[in-house]
Amino acid sequence: MFCTKCGVENKDTAGFCRNCGTSIEEQETRVAARGGPPDRFERPTGNQADSRPLDDNEREIFSISPTLLFVKIGYVLAAVAALFLVAITSAFVAAYVPIWLAVGVGLLLFLIPLYYHIKQRLVRYTLTESKLEIDRGLIARTTRNLPIGRIQDVTVSTNILQRLLGFGDVVVDNANDEAGKAVLKNINSPREYADKLLRQMREQRD
Repeated sequence: MFCTKCGVENKDTAGFCRNCGTSIEEQETRVAARGGPPDRFERPTGNQADSRPLDDNEREIFSISPTLLFVKIGYVLAAVAALFLVAITSAFVAAYVPIWLAVGVGLLLFLIPLYYHIKQRLVRYTLTESKLEIDRGLIARTTRNLPIGRIQDVTVSTNILQRLLGFGDVVVDNANDEAGKAVLKNINSPREYADKLLRQMREQRD
């Protein structure tokens, strides 16, 4: 049985598509009502078992990364520390320590927030019409796909600091026991994105 939504081959006994989570029974019902097989997909041959739709126009609902609030605070603290270091060096130990060395050490302080800036940017949460994608990494990149049809619940979790600063975590319960929960960590306006995910779940099930 080939999924009419994403084109991936599934077992004849499967209830849901293993790729996008769409109900196989509903697809079979629609095919029977039309009186023939879908013509939207190429039938896979050889090593093309994972052929994609010929006209994949799946809409992206949102694509976000964790908040950069703490990274920005880190840059400010690094700048303050660098200025303080240069000031102390020029005022008290200029005879023993060259000013350029103090400036160089001050600039190195910016490597700390820069590291976390890059680390945050390497995480991307993307919601499309059929799945939630969690991308991590640059060279060794990992992508986790959660079909909308397999998501059971969406919860917003915030501690006191997150609530004060306006961000939090979105916890997604997956029907697949092996995958468990997925957490979209430190998201700005988490309730807004949780509502978008819940809305897409309702639209797909309707």
